[in-house]
Amino acid sequence: MKVIRSPAAIQRMSAGWVRSGKMVGLVPTMGALHAGHLELIRRARAECGTVAVTIYVNPTQFGPREDLARYPRPRRRDLEMCRRAGVDLVFAPKNLYAKDHSTFVEEDEISRGRDGAARPGHFRGVATVVLKLFQLAQPTRAYFGQKDAQQLEVIRRLVRDLDVPVKIVTVPTVRAPDGLALSSRNRYLSKKKRAVAVEFARLLRRSAKKRSVALFVREIRKLKGAKLDYAEVAGDRLCAAVWIGRTRLIDNVQMGG
Repeated sequence: MKVIRSPAAIQRMSAGWVRSGKMVGLVPTMGALHAGHLELIRRARAECGTVAVTIYVNPTQFGPREDLARYPRPRRRDLEMCRRAGVDLVFAPKNLYAKDHSTFVEEDEISRGRDGAARPGHFRGVATVVLKLFQLAQPTRAYFGQKDAQQLEVIRRLVRDLDVPVKIVTVPTVRAPDGLALSSRNRYLSKKKRAVAVEFARLLRRSAKKRSVALFVREIRKLKGAKLDYAEVAGDRLCAAVWIGRTRLIDNVQMGG
C-alpha cells in the first residue's frame, strides 16, 4: 500500500490511471476510521481494480465553535486498517489549501436547511474539498455513506452541475449492534451518553416506520440528555440531528422502513 502526502504526487499518479484506463474507486474520509468506512472500502474493492482512500480533516467545513481541534486523528491506526482492507493507495495530505486560498464551490439549493442551516458554510467546505479530491485523484467511482444524506445529495448535485466524470455510489448506513449509526464522533460519548444516543436512533427508526415527524419531535424532547437540533422529511427519509452533551449526531431512516 502506498501512502502519498503530496497533491502533486497524487495528481501525477492519477494521470497514469487515466491513461491506462484503470477503474479507480475513491473513498474520501476524515480519518478516525470505523466499520462504516471499511464497508465503503469493501464495496470499492469489489467493484474497482484500484482503491484509493483519502484521509484529510478538512478545516473549511468546520465552523468557528466546532470540533476541528479535537477531531480524532489516529493516523497509525487508520493506515493499518486501510492496509488490512486491501487499499492500494492512501492520500493523506497535511494541507490542501494555499495560504491565500480564496476560491470555493457552493451548491445553493440542496445545501439549504438541515445541516446547511445548523452549520453555516459547512457544505461550501464539503463541496470545495470533494471537488479538489476529485480533481487530484480523478476516480472512476467515489463511495459515500447514506448516513450523511444531505452531504450525499450536495455531492451528487455538484457532480451533475459541474460535469465531473465520476459515478457517486451510495452505501447504506452501517450500525452498531445497539442500532447507533457508526460515526467517528461516537468516540466522544461516555457510556451514559451513548445510551442516550442509542435511544435517539431507536426513536428515529420508530417514528420513520410510523411516518411521523411529530412523534419523533415529541419523544426526543422527553429524552433526558438530548437536545433536538432539527427533524424533517427530505425525499423519502426522516432526517434528524441532536446534541448529546457537546456531541452533535445526525441520522436518517427511510420513511415506512
